[in-house]
Amino acid sequence: MHFDILQKDLQSKARTGLLHTDHGVIETPIFMPVGTAGTVKGVHQQELREDINAQIILGNTYHLYLRPGLDVISAAGGLHQFIGWERPLLTDSGGYQVYSLSGTRKIQEEGVKFQSHLDGSYHYFTPERAIDIQRTIGADIIMAFDECTPYPCDYRYAKNSMHMTHRWLDRCINRMKETSNLYGHEQTLFPIVQGSTYKDLRIESAEYIAGTNASGNAIGGLSVGEPEEELYAMTELVCSVLPEDKPRYLMGVGTPVNLLECIALGVDMFDCVMPSRNARHGMLFTSEGIINIKNEKWAKDFSPLDVHGTTYVDKVYTKAYLRHLIKAKENLGIQIATIHNLGFYLWLVGEARNQIKSGNFSTWKQQIIPKLKNRL
Repeated sequence: MHFDILQKDLQSKARTGLLHTDHGVIETPIFMPVGTAGTVKGVHQQELREDINAQIILGNTYHLYLRPGLDVISAAGGLHQFIGWERPLLTDSGGYQVYSLSGTRKIQEEGVKFQSHLDGSYHYFTPERAIDIQRTIGADIIMAFDECTPYPCDYRYAKNSMHMTHRWLDRCINRMKETSNLYGHEQTLFPIVQGSTYKDLRIESAEYIAGTNASGNAIGGLSVGEPEEELYAMTELVCSVLPEDKPRYLMGVGTPVNLLECIALGVDMFDCVMPSRNARHGMLFTSEGIINIKNEKWAKDFSPLDVHGTTYVDKVYTKAYLRHLIKAKENLGIQIATIHNLGFYLWLVGEARNQIKSGNFSTWKQQIIPKLKNRL
């Protein structure tokens, strides 16, 4: 895997690039739809490819490990083959899911013991095990095993956790060297910067991660409840330390406004469940603002979902029809809303790339952000 920077914005740290993997080239900045259990909920792979134009999607190590299980994925020839997806894949390490299981897990130096949310059975993840599992899943980009600290988090805990994450990273790197890919394509390990919202810890962690000379780097432990100003401050700080010639991946972020602000700070890759999860509750993101399609005001609105929409659902279906489907709890309503939201996110980062190339990114960002914040 390698990364080429194509253009840089003169008024910010935004840039466009090409991330080369064995399953294809990814244009950055990019948003990656989340396919937790081997599927982006409610969306066919054909729609992801042809309509939404997702260049890369995510799989979740924790969920795939539990179900369908490594024996099934291995027998299928890896996750690409199992789900019928020939483009790049990224898997997280399971660290965030372990963090979310705070009531049923125990963290130690060696690893983490946790209970399955499916049947209560006990499992044990170590850094080495996380790498082995991701080798079996077979994603192009795999993540180091880390601890995601909660917010708020006291300084002592954040510091100890960060150092443990660094030790776990060393073990992940060693395991990568000891093992090889199983399906004939390269797998690249991204380490993860931690340190909560403490500047000195974030700098220390970013310097440690930069020192590993990985092909790409991730920023974790944000978008976990901290104020937006903290999200931006930590992102800016970490991006100033991480190497400029490597892609930077901000994990679990976020709103359309978050994406644009963090692109301006030098981030290249994003993922978030927000566009698909919110779609299931009737919230649409559009170029003119945010719509709660359940509201009565849309009952007789026969205009397109978004006048600037790029997916077929924007061209075919109206707000009134989608409202009817969502209110009637029809599955098609969720599918339409999900395709629309993911299509909008992919349009937004694509437009950001275009604006960076034309030299107008900062001006465009200032103009569109107030619209994105509108509640329509």
